[in-house]
Amino acid sequence: MNKAELSQVLAEKLNVSKREAEDMINTFVGLVTETLKNGGEVVLTGFGAFSVKTRAARTGVNPQNPTQKIQIPAVKVPKFKAGKALKDALK
Repeated sequence: MNKAELSQVLAEKLNVSKREAEDMINTFVGLVTETLKNGGEVVLTGFGAFSVKTRAARTGVNPQNPTQKIQIPAVKVPKFKAGKALKDALK
């Protein structure tokens, strides 16, 4: 399911316009993104938790010149941990 399909289903379930449903999805995504950028965590009980993890710096190999080693810097990456209710629903 993509974003357009999700907004269509949400609009039908909530009896709102497709535009309003799309705005709800965009607002949710924006709020989660902003919270993660500020170092926070978003927990939706039963569904899961969005958080930020720091991937450590490491040494890698240049794909264009495999004999050359390069230093890959540490980066922050988003992480999602599924909640118990979601895990149970998929069993």
